[in-house]
Amino acid sequence: MPMVQADRLIRIGAALLRAAGATEEEASAVAVGCVNANLAGHDSHGVIAIPTYIDRIKAGHIVPGAKWTIVQESPTTTVIDGHWGFGFHVNAKAMALTIEKAKTANVAACTVFRQSHVGRLAAYPLMAMRAGMIGIAAADSGRSPKHVAPFGGREARLGTNPISIAVPSDLEAPFYLDMATSAVAAGKIALSVARGEPIPQGWIIDAEGRHTTDPIQYRKGGALLPLGGSEGYKGSGLAAMVEVLCGLLTGLGFGVEPTGRHNDGCFMAVFNVAAFRPLKDFEKEVGEFARYLKSTPPSEGSPGVFYPGELEHIREQQRRRDGIEVEDATWEKLMALATDYKLIAELDLKMKSKPVRTRRTA
Repeated sequence: MPMVQADRLIRIGAALLRAAGATEEEASAVAVGCVNANLAGHDSHGVIAIPTYIDRIKAGHIVPGAKWTIVQESPTTTVIDGHWGFGFHVNAKAMALTIEKAKTANVAACTVFRQSHVGRLAAYPLMAMRAGMIGIAAADSGRSPKHVAPFGGREARLGTNPISIAVPSDLEAPFYLDMATSAVAAGKIALSVARGEPIPQGWIIDAEGRHTTDPIQYRKGGALLPLGGSEGYKGSGLAAMVEVLCGLLTGLGFGVEPTGRHNDGCFMAVFNVAAFRPLKDFEKEVGEFARYLKSTPPSEGSPGVFYPGELEHIREQQRRRDGIEVEDATWEKLMALATDYKLIAELDLKMKSKPVRTRRTA
């Protein structure tokens, strides 16, 4: 697998997206969002997604240059129609507006519909965190094909329906949660297929409802399992609530629409910490809480406790220094697109990337 520095990978991704029709602002938003996911170790939402986004542009499912509009609003709420624009771009604008409203009203929320894949969900609550606020986001995929079987079932009826919460602190690594309500994100199955690797037991079932470690079975009518293993009703219940907030509250509905157009619905909320207690005091106490969690002696075979968001920060520091591993299948797709768009020379892609000698894990 080639090893590529983050800034170069952003340049490659942005150039390909511009060539496919994205505006400069959109291309930058998507490329940076994808590479930031790679940096955090969430490769399933990284540059592996760029060829899919370009396919969706060609199919008319993503509309470059689409102008998002406010359908309905109050001093504390906003309903936004993305008009099939890039989710990275539309959702960031929606969160920025919600943060501005929270500066005045202390609490604000929005729903967003008719936008493409929003990428790594944590990107949006982290915007609120950097503004000294608590940010919450949840997302589903509208009525596009579903991936997750509800607890006890064998056919997909739910999306991976992620939830993310970010909290201000005085810590070096941000304190935040970013999780799918399924056992794993669907992109991680695609990543395992691209890398030719088996997956852990408990991630998926095959078309007959049997547990399997073969990721290819997912594409053959299998389904992801909800978070929680034998207690999967917990992940299944969380996913159902996300579906209500992001599918029903946005008006996207539930179930599957035959054309299969990916349509991320989002619910986001922001809470101004200063409306509840002094921000500096809160940030200090969150840091103390994180250190309290980490002070527990490790259990057998464990490297110790990491607070939410810490591992992602460690991976980012490593990958900014060493570069990002891009699986061969993804790199070949990016190179094929660069060839089609006659960008090989412009992006200096004639030289082979340095092969990976060792694989590091946080």
